[in-house]
Amino acid sequence: MGFKYLLVVTCFCAWFGSLAVTTSSSDGLLRVSLKRRSLDINSLNSAKIKEVGHHLKANAVYLKNYLDAQYFGEIGIGSPPQSFRVVFDTGSSNLWVPSSKCVLSIACYFHSKYRSKLSNTYTKIGTPCKIPYGRGHIPGFFSQDNLRVGEIIVKDQQFAEITKEGPLALLALHFDGILGLGFQNKSVGQVTPVWYNMIEQGHVNQKIFSLWLNPDPMAKIGGEIVFGGIDWRHFKGDHTYVPLTQKDYWQIEVGDIILPNNPTGLCEGGCAAIIDSGTSLIAGPTKIVAQINHAIGAEGYVSYECKNIIHNYGDSIWEYIISGLKPEIICVDIGICSHNRSSHTMNFLNQSLTLTCSDAFETRTHNESWGESRTKESPLCTFCDMIVFWIQVQLKQRNTKEKILKYVDELCEKLPNPVGQTFIDCNNIATMPQITFTIGNRSFPLSPEQYMLRIEEGCSTVCYGGFVSLDVPSPQGPLWVLGDLFLGAYHTVFDYGNLRIGFAEAA
Repeated sequence: MGFKYLLVVTCFCAWFGSLAVTTSSSDGLLRVSLKRRSLDINSLNSAKIKEVGHHLKANAVYLKNYLDAQYFGEIGIGSPPQSFRVVFDTGSSNLWVPSSKCVLSIACYFHSKYRSKLSNTYTKIGTPCKIPYGRGHIPGFFSQDNLRVGEIIVKDQQFAEITKEGPLALLALHFDGILGLGFQNKSVGQVTPVWYNMIEQGHVNQKIFSLWLNPDPMAKIGGEIVFGGIDWRHFKGDHTYVPLTQKDYWQIEVGDIILPNNPTGLCEGGCAAIIDSGTSLIAGPTKIVAQINHAIGAEGYVSYECKNIIHNYGDSIWEYIISGLKPEIICVDIGICSHNRSSHTMNFLNQSLTLTCSDAFETRTHNESWGESRTKESPLCTFCDMIVFWIQVQLKQRNTKEKILKYVDELCEKLPNPVGQTFIDCNNIATMPQITFTIGNRSFPLSPEQYMLRIEEGCSTVCYGGFVSLDVPSPQGPLWVLGDLFLGAYHTVFDYGNLRIGFAEAA
């Protein structure tokens, strides 16, 4: 893989401020708990989203849940421990917290800061570093100290002291930093991640950690990450395990995504999916997310360019498809796409692939080079490609030409909005369909309550769809990022020893 994953899909800007509780029990498990706070529209627009994982073995950390979108727990760094609230992020690999030397950023005044002079076990390293975060990087330097996670004391853990936080950090007032649970080869500075040190120092008997997120807004505990085992209280039935498709990320393969009795088409042959506890929503290809928006009645971005193509060229596209012309050259043949187009150009998002938190979510991709590897193509070409794809999917369902062209025209009104929220009528939730992911030949359905977010705004309620667009070119894509909304529905086991992930219905 010749690219660098930054993996960040941060959605629904909101966190809540309460401390995690850790407990131990006779089963020898360390639990980290999460807590939740009620949601309002102001906090939604002023916070940031990240998620925390659960690990069950001898150590568990309880998590706190903020708006079903942010989950974090408490750790301690130094001797005596200095407390920090962190996101347990399976999409990144470094541990970082604000430094006492962070004095020029307003955001640092709102977060706990590590003070090396107060620790008896601090070891100076001082190597400068830049940690990928959001659209860019945050600067700092590496240090070493003891780390407390639940009841585990990880000795001599290297971490980054951040010396400057950008504007987005102001939106993340309820957590201080990130504890990455990803793989070492994606760690900045090749620092040994916390999870690796837990294994090497003998703190866990099994090389697994498990995650449970509690979607109950009234619960005191918002979730739990268990290091070294599984807490049977938080799932029903057996886990379905699927192998990792890469050794770089917690990445698996998903099959087609099913709408009410109908496949969406793009992932029939399999799509990559990152399981990311640092992502709030569910991100996927625009071609599919538009179909989901249509099925669930979510508001979307109305593209008149897209609608003009179907109105002006719909009949021609239909005839080309019926005649058996290769789909990839149809839009070239009718003159919408250039002849020297690249297969990497069939994307909808712009080069940044990053949406600001002030727009309700931030898509923090893992791949800094995706934008660099793509040649620019006109928006009309992108829309044309999507229309061809949508017609093909509908043809497989034996729909009539009139019905198909009408449906595609409606999809042009349901494109995921790259700079705003996707609204859903809260009164329609009871009639909205399930959205089903196929993983390991098993169906994993999400109910409307599981794939949407409900926000209290004064005396009224606002509902948001949980699907956002993320277009990654081949060979890395198409790619899904399954974040907190999916993990809230399914208890997840991250099996590092066997390089696999398991899912079971959450209890």
